[in-house]
Amino acid sequence: MTFSDLNLNELLLKAIKDQGYTSPTPVQAQAIPFILEGRDMLAGAQTGTGKTAGFTLPLLHILSHKKNAKTHRKIRALILTPTRELAAQVGESVKIYGKHLPLKSAVIFGGVGINPQITTLKAGVDILVATPGRLLDHVGQGTIDLSSVEIFVLDEADRMLDMGFIRDIRRVINILPKVRQNLMFSATYSDDIKTLANTLLRNPAEVEVARRNTSSELVKQSVILVDCKRKSALLGELINKNKWEQVLVFTRTKHGANKLSEYFQKIGITAAAIHGNKSQSARMKALDDFKKSSVRVLVATDIAARGIDIDALPHVVNFELPNIAEDYVHRIGRTGRAGCEGEALSLVCVDEAEYLKGIEKLINKKLDSRIIEGYEPDLSIKPEPIQRGRGGANRSGGNGGNKPVQKSSRPRSESHRKNNNRQH
Repeated sequence: MTFSDLNLNELLLKAIKDQGYTSPTPVQAQAIPFILEGRDMLAGAQTGTGKTAGFTLPLLHILSHKKNAKTHRKIRALILTPTRELAAQVGESVKIYGKHLPLKSAVIFGGVGINPQITTLKAGVDILVATPGRLLDHVGQGTIDLSSVEIFVLDEADRMLDMGFIRDIRRVINILPKVRQNLMFSATYSDDIKTLANTLLRNPAEVEVARRNTSSELVKQSVILVDCKRKSALLGELINKNKWEQVLVFTRTKHGANKLSEYFQKIGITAAAIHGNKSQSARMKALDDFKKSSVRVLVATDIAARGIDIDALPHVVNFELPNIAEDYVHRIGRTGRAGCEGEALSLVCVDEAEYLKGIEKLINKKLDSRIIEGYEPDLSIKPEPIQRGRGGANRSGGNGGNKPVQKSSRPRSESHRKNNNRQH
C-alpha cells in the first residue's frame, strides 16, 4: 500500500513525498481510513509506530476540505498532549505535513510566557496543540474559544492518566461542542483507559498494531544485577568500554537525574539531564544536543522523556526500574523504532526485585539477567523500601530500591498534582 491509496489530498501527498515517505506504517494504514470516514477511534499503538502522522494527516485532509470562514479563523481541531516536548513534536508534524495547505496551527504549553500565546490565538488558528494545564489557563482567562472544535485528539491517554490529568481532561471535554469527532491514542490499555474511552468515544473504530502492554520485538532486553552504590561506576564503564555514543538513561527522580549527569561529566562522558524542574529552554537545548550527538548521554525522568523522538536511538538504560510496570514499556519504546534494532538494559539492585517481577509479568517475558565481573552484588544486603519523597534521594543504605507501589498511586491531592503538572 502507498499513501496515494488512502485518497489523501494531493497537497498532503506532496508534503509526504517531500519527507521521503511512500508507504504508510500499519497504524497509519489502519487509522487513516476510519478517521477520513468521520468515525471516533481508539488506537492502541506503541511509540515509534508513526501514530502522530496517523492522526495529523487525516485531520489536515478533513480541515482542508472544509474551509474556515474568511472572517476569522476559529480552532477547529484540538490535540491534547501530556507534555511540552510531545506538544512541540506534534506541532512540528502538523507544520511539516500541512506546509502546502492554507491552514494555521499553534502550540501552547506551560513554562513559557502566556502573552505571545494570547497574541497568536487572537490572530486565529485552525489547529491547536496544547497541554492540559496551559489550555485551562487560557480558558480561565477567557483568551481561547473552543466552541468551533470539530475534531478532538487525546494523544498518549495512558500517560495523561499516569500524570493525574483526568480531571483536566474532563474539564476540557465539558467545554468542547457536543458534536465532534474524537480520536484517542494510547500505548497501553488499562481499565482506566477503557473507562475513559467509554465516556469519550461514540461507537469507535478500534485499531491496535501491537499486542497490549508488550515491548517491541526489535528491542534486545537484558538485566544486569548490581548493588545500587555501584550502578554509576558500572554504567560509566559500559558506556566507555562499548563506545556507546547515544544513550538515553532513565532515573526515577529529578535529583537522581541531576546526580547521575554530574557523575558522567566528572568521568569525562558528556551528559545532560532533562526533567520537570528544568526550564523549557534548558530541556529543549539538552534534547537538541542529544539528537546532534553533542552529548553522549541524556539522563531523564519518565515525564520529561515523553515525546523524545529519535528514530535510530541505539541504547536505552533503566538506571532505576520504574515504579509503574507500564512505564517500562514506554521507556524501552524510545529505541527499536522505525524498523531499527535497539538495546534496552536495566540495572537492577536487590530492592528492585519485585519491580522486575511485575515488569516480566506485564510483558509476559522472562528477561535475560547477568552479573558483570568486578561488580558482583553483595548477597548479604537485604532489600529495603524505596523512598518516594520529593527529594528523591536514595536512602543512606545505598541499595536504591523501592517497595513496589500499586499502579493506582497518584499525586497525593489535586493541589499537589497541579503544582507538579501545571508547568506542562
